[in-house]
Amino acid sequence: MREIPFTFLRGFVMGAADVVPGVSGGTVALVFAIYHRLIDAVRTGSTALGRFLKFDIRGGIEALRSVEWVFFLPLVAGIGVAVAIMAGIIEAALTDYPVEMAGLFLGLVAGSVVVAWQLLERRDAPRLVMLLGVGAVTWVVLGLREGTSDESVSQVADPATWTYFGAGAIAICAMILPGISGSFILVMLGMYGPILAAVNDRNLVPVALVALGCVVGLALFSQVLHWALAEHYDSVMAAMIGLMLGSLRVLWPWPAGLDSTSIGAPSDPWVWPTAFAVGGAILVVGFNEVAKFLERRTSADEAAELKST
Repeated sequence: MREIPFTFLRGFVMGAADVVPGVSGGTVALVFAIYHRLIDAVRTGSTALGRFLKFDIRGGIEALRSVEWVFFLPLVAGIGVAVAIMAGIIEAALTDYPVEMAGLFLGLVAGSVVVAWQLLERRDAPRLVMLLGVGAVTWVVLGLREGTSDESVSQVADPATWTYFGAGAIAICAMILPGISGSFILVMLGMYGPILAAVNDRNLVPVALVALGCVVGLALFSQVLHWALAEHYDSVMAAMIGLMLGSLRVLWPWPAGLDSTSIGAPSDPWVWPTAFAVGGAILVVGFNEVAKFLERRTSADEAAELKST
């Protein structure tokens, strides 16, 4: 039970990250060392859903009992609260301080690259080629659009109701992958502005449709991701690191922060964006080191307790 408040806080940070185009909640989960637990919980939940759809009620209930609810529910609650609270705040900050915010997010993702690199078990030539290849492709693809905010790209003015469901189903697949921003996918689909407005205005029907789309998309995608991590862990991790590196194009602060994917030399303002970038990277790497220390101490305490009994 002591873990619940910390899990809620992790979920809150993940939700805040998911609101920002170019920043992935999956990256936050990776840094918090809860990524595999999240994927396992989602996969088990999707198994239960599949059994219910086949009218296997008993099998569905058994699968639901296998879900780590004490972990999963506080995490989801934290994500939901963060999205509700932070949507308006981040929208305003991105508008008023685009370069400074981009610097902060650049540092956070750069620090995540360092953390993810440490998770690779094999750092051989094939993995390096995959990492660089995915990073290069992501860098080029993200540059196809000139902007990443709802003010700088063409958004759907009056989307059909069903598009909220489809946007949620597609974006959630990116949100759980480190390095891929679900919000950026929404921008590319032209749905970032409408969905952000629906959250800020507490328009429940579109929000509910997005949430339902997320559930369906996550249920379908989690099985594939779990298999890939189990069978091809290092290749998947190398690709994820490449995605993170490629996504840095969106977060480069100059010339216009998150409002442009163009790359320019540092210019005014440069002091605060640079400081935020360095601070963000140190924060992520430092947090990871603290988490590893606490994990080692917990393991040692558990081993000592077992030995004493």
